[in-house]
Amino acid sequence: MDINTREISGKWQEYTLKNDHGMTVSVLNYGGIITKIIVPDRNGKMENVVLGYKDYANYETNPNFFGALIGPVAGRIQDASFELTGKTYALEANDGDNHLHGGSTGFHQVIWEVEPFETDRTVGLKLSHKRGNGEGGYPGNLDVQVTYTLNNANQLKLDYSAASDQTTAVTLTNHSYFNLSGDLKNTVHNHHVTMDSGKFVELDEELIPTGEWREVTGSSFDFRNGRPLHDGFHDDAEQNKNAGNGYDHYFMFDEEQEQNVIVRHSDSGRKLTVKTDQPGMVMYTSNTLEDGLELAEGLSEKHLGVCFETQASPASLHHEGFPSVMLEGGSTYNKRTLFSFGVENEMK
Repeated sequence: MDINTREISGKWQEYTLKNDHGMTVSVLNYGGIITKIIVPDRNGKMENVVLGYKDYANYETNPNFFGALIGPVAGRIQDASFELTGKTYALEANDGDNHLHGGSTGFHQVIWEVEPFETDRTVGLKLSHKRGNGEGGYPGNLDVQVTYTLNNANQLKLDYSAASDQTTAVTLTNHSYFNLSGDLKNTVHNHHVTMDSGKFVELDEELIPTGEWREVTGSSFDFRNGRPLHDGFHDDAEQNKNAGNGYDHYFMFDEEQEQNVIVRHSDSGRKLTVKTDQPGMVMYTSNTLEDGLELAEGLSEKHLGVCFETQASPASLHHEGFPSVMLEGGSTYNKRTLFSFGVENEMK
């Protein structure tokens, strides 16, 4: 187990965690951004399986949120406002008329305090950030801690913790774009996803939840028995079109399977499993990712990565029947997501 640190442009630090099998995870103190995850394919070849910029200066704005920690509230908040205990809180409208991923003061654009740690079996980083009452329009002084832990089972564990002195809105996630082909050899069209979810949130043309749940049965949103992502890319259904020909939807987990999500890539043999205590997640298939950005291994294009944004639903701020993002004053938010990387000899 090992941790290396290097300075980026004289203002940021990048920490690289390495386990005994050669898997590495690189993280910036800026935005808590995961810049690289290096894991083996079925032949033992070590390659990067997340999207990241070639020029680190591009992370300063990072409109695609590559690898970033997202908060205080992940996702879109309708009309950039919400009501709490009879008071309306106005937020920054940074996505049309709506508020996205915490706005310009979101956690993806702050310098986190980082405390590296190492044990016999793990290596990791404890990230901390304090946010003042009213910052970005959110009520409450918020203390946030996010811990990245890498173990020798090629598992990356993300532990999220937050405490506020006032009731406020919180749901945190990570916005890594995964591509199991390794070093961006292909798009994610042929990534085969199995997901323990029987319903998803209906979106309007602005990607705002309508307040309605939809059953997945009979649609390209039914991943319970597994399907390739390209099924949704080529589907003419209204919900796929609203997302820009793909997925950008919140799926509720049924909690019937041991793993919430299993992703397989037959060419490389790589397999990613996602297990979380969050009630659901947004699966985003980079439908609006522009062409031609210089990434570490090549140029960006549509459908080059897939995000698994485990979280509660900001739709709960405007509609009944959604997983709540409310954190009571004096209580603590604690959530965990585990990404496990492995290989298979052939597609199952």
